Amino acid sequence: MVIRPLTADDIGTVVEFSLRAWAPVFDSFRAVLGVPIYTALFPDWESTQARAVEDVCRDDATAVWVADQLDRVVGFVAVRVGNGEIHMLAVDPDHQRQGIGAALTVFAVDRLREAGVMLAVVGTGGDPGHAPARRTYERAGFTAFPQVQYYKRLDG
Repeated sequence: MVIRPLTADDIGTVVEFSLRAWAPVFDSFRAVLGVPIYTALFPDWESTQARAVEDVCRDDATAVWVADQLDRVVGFVAVRVGNGEIHMLAVDPDHQRQGIGAALTVFAVDRLREAGVMLAVVGTGGDPGHAPARRTYERAGFTAFPQVQYYKRLDG
Protein backbone atom coordinates (compact mmCIF):
# COMPACT_ATOMS: atom_id res chain seq x y z
CA MET A 1 0.00 0.00 0.00
CA VAL A 2 1.14 3.51 -0.84
CA ILE A 3 -0.20 6.70 0.74
CA ARG A 4 -0.14 9.53 -1.76
CA PRO A 5 -1.80 12.91 -2.28
CA LEU A 6 -5.37 12.89 -3.54
CA THR A 7 -5.89 13.74 -7.21
CA ALA A 8 -9.08 15.08 -8.80
CA ASP A 9 -9.54 11.67 -10.44
CA ASP A 10 -9.76 10.05 -6.98
CA ILE A 11 -12.66 12.12 -5.64
CA GLY A 12 -15.51 10.03 -7.05
CA THR A 13 -14.02 6.83 -5.65
CA VAL A 14 -13.42 8.45 -2.25
CA VAL A 15 -17.01 9.69 -2.06
CA GLU A 16 -18.41 6.30 -3.10
CA PHE A 17 -16.53 4.16 -0.58
CA SER A 18 -16.92 6.76 2.17
CA LEU A 19 -20.70 6.47 1.93
CA ARG A 20 -20.46 2.69 2.19
CA ALA A 21 -18.00 2.98 5.08
CA TRP A 22 -20.22 5.40 7.01
CA ALA A 23 -23.53 3.58 6.40
CA PRO A 24 -23.11 1.55 9.63
CA VAL A 25 -22.50 4.80 11.52
CA PHE A 26 -25.78 6.27 10.32
CA ASP A 27 -27.54 2.96 11.07
CA SER A 28 -26.14 3.26 14.59
CA PHE A 29 -27.39 6.85 14.85
CA ARG A 30 -30.87 5.67 13.87
CA ALA A 31 -30.80 2.94 16.52
CA VAL A 32 -29.54 5.26 19.26
CA LEU A 33 -31.71 8.29 18.45
CA GLY A 34 -34.88 6.59 17.25
CA VAL A 35 -36.48 7.24 13.89
CA PRO A 36 -38.18 10.62 14.61
CA ILE A 37 -35.01 12.36 15.85
CA TYR A 38 -32.78 10.59 13.32
CA THR A 39 -35.06 11.69 10.46
CA ALA A 40 -35.08 15.28 11.72
CA LEU A 41 -31.26 15.37 11.97
CA PHE A 42 -30.39 13.33 8.88
CA PRO A 43 -33.21 13.58 6.32
CA ASP A 44 -30.84 12.69 3.48
CA TRP A 45 -27.52 11.76 5.04
CA GLU A 46 -26.07 10.25 1.87
CA SER A 47 -26.26 13.39 -0.27
CA THR A 48 -25.22 15.62 2.63
CA GLN A 49 -22.24 13.38 3.40
CA ALA A 50 -21.29 13.04 -0.26
CA ARG A 51 -21.20 16.85 -0.57
CA ALA A 52 -19.18 17.14 2.65
CA VAL A 53 -16.56 14.65 1.42
CA GLU A 54 -16.34 16.28 -1.99
CA ASP A 55 -16.04 19.74 -0.40
CA VAL A 56 -13.22 18.55 1.88
CA CYS A 57 -11.42 16.97 -1.07
CA ARG A 58 -11.55 20.29 -2.94
CA ASP A 59 -10.76 22.53 0.04
CA ASP A 60 -7.39 24.26 -0.31
CA ALA A 61 -7.07 24.51 3.49
CA THR A 62 -7.30 20.73 3.87
CA ALA A 63 -4.56 18.28 2.92
CA VAL A 64 -5.97 15.00 1.64
CA TRP A 65 -4.13 11.75 1.05
CA VAL A 66 -5.33 8.39 -0.19
CA ALA A 67 -4.29 4.83 0.51
CA ASP A 68 -3.59 3.22 -2.85
CA GLN A 69 -3.48 -0.56 -2.93
CA LEU A 70 -2.61 -2.19 -6.24
CA ASP A 71 -3.66 0.96 -8.12
CA ARG A 72 -7.01 1.12 -6.31
CA VAL A 73 -7.90 3.86 -3.83
CA VAL A 74 -9.08 2.09 -0.67
CA GLY A 75 -8.91 4.79 2.00
CA PHE A 76 -8.47 8.49 2.60
CA VAL A 77 -7.57 10.95 5.31
CA ALA A 78 -8.24 14.69 5.34
CA VAL A 79 -6.10 16.86 7.60
CA ARG A 80 -6.43 20.50 8.58
CA VAL A 81 -2.88 21.35 9.53
CA GLY A 82 -3.78 24.84 10.78
CA ASN A 83 -5.66 23.45 13.76
CA GLY A 84 -3.97 20.04 13.95
CA GLU A 85 -7.15 18.17 13.08
CA ILE A 86 -7.65 14.85 11.39
CA HIS A 87 -10.94 15.98 9.91
CA MET A 88 -12.12 12.89 8.01
CA LEU A 89 -10.94 9.35 7.56
CA ALA A 90 -12.62 6.43 5.82
CA VAL A 91 -11.61 3.04 4.49
CA ASP A 92 -13.47 1.10 1.83
CA PRO A 93 -15.48 -1.56 3.69
CA ASP A 94 -14.06 -4.22 1.35
CA HIS A 95 -10.60 -3.35 2.70
CA GLN A 96 -11.28 -2.73 6.38
CA ARG A 97 -9.50 -4.60 9.18
CA GLN A 98 -6.25 -4.62 7.21
CA GLY A 99 -4.54 -1.78 9.09
CA ILE A 100 -5.31 0.86 6.45
CA GLY A 101 -7.11 3.19 8.86
CA ALA A 102 -4.26 2.82 11.34
CA ALA A 103 -1.68 3.55 8.61
CA LEU A 104 -3.59 6.65 7.49
CA THR A 105 -3.83 7.84 11.10
CA VAL A 106 -0.09 7.43 11.69
CA PHE A 107 0.63 9.11 8.35
CA ALA A 108 -1.59 12.08 9.26
CA VAL A 109 0.00 12.44 12.69
CA ASP A 110 3.47 12.34 11.12
CA ARG A 111 2.51 15.09 8.65
CA LEU A 112 1.16 17.22 11.51
CA ARG A 113 4.35 16.67 13.51
CA GLU A 114 6.47 17.63 10.48
CA ALA A 115 4.42 20.84 10.17
CA GLY A 116 5.31 21.74 13.75
CA VAL A 117 1.88 21.05 15.21
CA MET A 118 2.12 20.38 18.94
CA LEU A 119 -1.28 18.77 19.50
CA ALA A 120 -3.30 16.61 17.13
CA VAL A 121 -7.05 16.23 17.48
CA VAL A 122 -9.60 13.90 15.92
CA GLY A 123 -13.31 13.72 16.64
CA THR A 124 -15.52 10.66 16.46
CA GLY A 125 -18.78 9.41 17.90
CA GLY A 126 -19.45 7.45 21.05
CA ASP A 127 -22.14 5.31 19.40
CA PRO A 128 -21.58 1.66 18.46
CA GLY A 129 -21.08 2.55 14.79
CA HIS A 130 -17.96 4.54 15.66
CA ALA A 131 -16.35 1.79 17.79
CA PRO A 132 -13.80 0.83 15.09
CA ALA A 133 -12.73 4.48 14.72
CA ARG A 134 -12.34 4.87 18.50
CA ARG A 135 -10.16 1.73 18.62
CA THR A 136 -7.98 3.04 15.78
CA TYR A 137 -7.42 6.43 17.42
CA GLU A 138 -6.82 4.99 20.88
CA ARG A 139 -4.28 2.51 19.49
CA ALA A 140 -2.55 5.46 17.79
CA GLY A 141 -2.13 7.11 21.21
CA PHE A 142 -5.04 9.56 21.21
CA THR A 143 -6.75 10.21 24.54
CA ALA A 144 -10.54 10.34 24.55
CA PHE A 145 -12.27 13.37 26.03
CA PRO A 146 -15.80 12.38 27.05
CA GLN A 147 -18.52 14.63 25.70
CA VAL A 148 -22.25 14.14 25.56
CA GLN A 149 -24.75 15.73 23.22
CA TYR A 150 -28.49 15.41 23.86
CA TYR A 151 -31.45 15.74 21.49
CA LYS A 152 -35.16 16.14 22.19
CA ARG A 153 -37.99 16.42 19.69
CA LEU A 154 -40.19 19.41 20.49
CA ASP A 155 -43.02 18.83 18.05
CA GLY A 156 -44.70 15.89 19.71
